[in-house]
Amino acid sequence: MASLLKGAKKTTKTKVKVEVEKHLSPKDDKSDAVVSDRLGVTITAPNFKTVEILIRGTAPYVQLAFGAKARNIMREKQAAGSTAGKGKKREAKDFDANFEEAQHKSKQGWCGIPAGALRNALVDSCVVVGFHKTKAKKAVFVEADGFDRFEGTPLIRLQSRNSRGKLVDAVPRHVEHTVRNATGVADIRVRAMYDTWEAKVRIRFDADMFTPADIANLMLRAGMQVGVGEGRADSPNSCGMGWGHFECVRN
Repeated sequence: MASLLKGAKKTTKTKVKVEVEKHLSPKDDKSDAVVSDRLGVTITAPNFKTVEILIRGTAPYVQLAFGAKARNIMREKQAAGSTAGKGKKREAKDFDANFEEAQHKSKQGWCGIPAGALRNALVDSCVVVGFHKTKAKKAVFVEADGFDRFEGTPLIRLQSRNSRGKLVDAVPRHVEHTVRNATGVADIRVRAMYDTWEAKVRIRFDADMFTPADIANLMLRAGMQVGVGEGRADSPNSCGMGWGHFECVRN
């Protein structure tokens, strides 16, 4: 028996170190220093600041809102189901009505840029400088001056300078462009064009992630590299038409 056991390795019991999962139980007080040390995590209160930046268009701003009439027609077709369009004549296009509905107007009557469009431009600009868009979405917000008269879209008030240099509400002009729909059929698209425009934009941001200078530079990049509205440089389906660019103006 001894010869059989000769050379055999001696087995020993291995002690396995089991780590206790770190979590916050219902009885734990996060404000307690002992509990905080055990968790190894400290969550600070949000540190948000707001800056106001005056932007001025260096190219026309072109707008094409989804009008109430178009929404109503779509709703009627969906409500009618399979009978939609049967036996109905095609209505004549009202170009003046289309121009009116192409504008984003507030409940007070002034025209505006969707706040989401400017926020998207700021967030998209983060890609250029290597900052994650997912983080930027949680750190940069554009405060609205009012809301769209139909759909409640948050808006930034559009203004322009009159002949005396005074800021007044911006008024667009009627423009028509030949385009191709998704089906490839040629169509005439009525849009609202603002040849000269300005806007005071209030940006609320996480000051633990960005500085006021960061936000100003981000807005500069948004105006030069992304743009807003129809035909902007960062258009998802083309390289744009050269519209929607802007600069930041020193107060």
